[in-house]
Amino acid sequence: MKHYLGIDIGTFETKGVIVTADGDIVARASRPHQMQVPEPGWAEHDAAEDWWGDFVYVTRKMLTESGVAASSIAAIGTSGIGPCMLPVDRNGDPLMNAVLYGVDTRAASEIEELTAQIGADRILDRCGNALTSQAVGPKILWLKRNRPEIFQKTYKILNSTSFLVHRLTGAYAIDHYSAGNFSPFYMADVQSWSDELAPEIISMDAMADLLWTTDVAGHVTAGAAAETGLAVGTPVIAGTIDAAAEAVSVGVLKPGEVMLMYGSTIFIIIVTDTRIRDARLWYAPWLFPGQHSSMAGLATSGTLTHWFRNTVAKELPPETALATLVAEAEASPPGAKGLVVLPYFSGERSPIHDPHARGVLFGLDLTHGRGDMFRAVLEGIAHGTRHVFETFADTGQNPVVVESVGGGTRNMIWSQATSDICAITQSVREKTMGASYGDAFLAALAVGDVRPDDINRWNAPATTITPRADLKPMYDRQHAIFRGLYPATKRFL
Repeated sequence: MKHYLGIDIGTFETKGVIVTADGDIVARASRPHQMQVPEPGWAEHDAAEDWWGDFVYVTRKMLTESGVAASSIAAIGTSGIGPCMLPVDRNGDPLMNAVLYGVDTRAASEIEELTAQIGADRILDRCGNALTSQAVGPKILWLKRNRPEIFQKTYKILNSTSFLVHRLTGAYAIDHYSAGNFSPFYMADVQSWSDELAPEIISMDAMADLLWTTDVAGHVTAGAAAETGLAVGTPVIAGTIDAAAEAVSVGVLKPGEVMLMYGSTIFIIIVTDTRIRDARLWYAPWLFPGQHSSMAGLATSGTLTHWFRNTVAKELPPETALATLVAEAEASPPGAKGLVVLPYFSGERSPIHDPHARGVLFGLDLTHGRGDMFRAVLEGIAHGTRHVFETFADTGQNPVVVESVGGGTRNMIWSQATSDICAITQSVREKTMGASYGDAFLAALAVGDVRPDDINRWNAPATTITPRADLKPMYDRQHAIFRGLYPATKRFL
């Protein structure tokens, strides 16, 4: 029997699955790790330990506990947290901690400078994306200016997935979807690397080779096999960013289909048949030639619930803290007795792209308790999600179906509030473990053992979450307050 291995590197943990050709999960494992915040606005991972160390641990654990023979693994798919910046030397070894995706805002001045130097319209036209904290290019410039001794030793700039692919195969490869976040070096109009817009920062030789997600990047080397327990010669696909793999895991494949991912951050992808140009959103080629995607992401979502638990409910036992908070929030009515939270606790990504934005808890009085505040936090994230859907609508993109995935789908307060506030119906599939499952499917697709539509056989729809029409007037009033809080407070920052 053939099997497929999928491994995903998340912000706070690594998850893996081994799946059969029928989509059945025969093994799963996870390993937690920490996001390091050495300075305000920074976010880092230790790539050798948090990425490769986790991959080795999770893979060995699954192979050992399942009894699946390594020789039966027909292909390997990997994914990881979005546009990271990891400089490596000629041996592929990390030269510093990886600088993470848009939650790391250290390159704010480089973003402003490059935008002024190149021109916002030109960047959007050529790269498909405005320069924001999600862009890798400004972080490379930050590296050159602030860590010159590391920059001089840099052979390649990798992200989480391309680092794993290199450790497994020796190849330097990155998929087009991931590369789309490397503005101003990835030219969306011609789908290739170029230093035309910023010729003095770094040579394009430092970029990994461009592939499509299901292209086979290489095969497991003897050294990688010895570390992981995998078989020498096993195909490894180029892989992609976690959000895209998660979208595939719930059947988002065609134009108009939307993935709404509840995780450390909210991330939303809509597949489109044409390239969307809007500075409030991100663009990337989709995973396969000829397709496109438009994306948005909040800066703090699951990370905000972690913060609330660790700050406001730190006396609760860790193993029951979240359940207690959810129960308290359930006792608070929809609308949280008038509380509105602006969830910009780490700046904000889409659609305002302001690393200096800050969070607000608005409307407190002496009747409010912790449950009201926690409900307001979840509803504030939902209001941020509605702001994204309103931005999609501005560009003419209206969802055909919204497929929801991630740990937040198990929090009915959060997911129901999202349907109510956004006025959307969400479909939730049988399997919601996310990106690692999508990785396994993409691996099977790469070697020709499944077709794209087989994902509906692997992972069928299970439930729907529908909006409650009677709450719409109240949530509309609160959303107007939400939209007004940012411009009202921005002048004080």
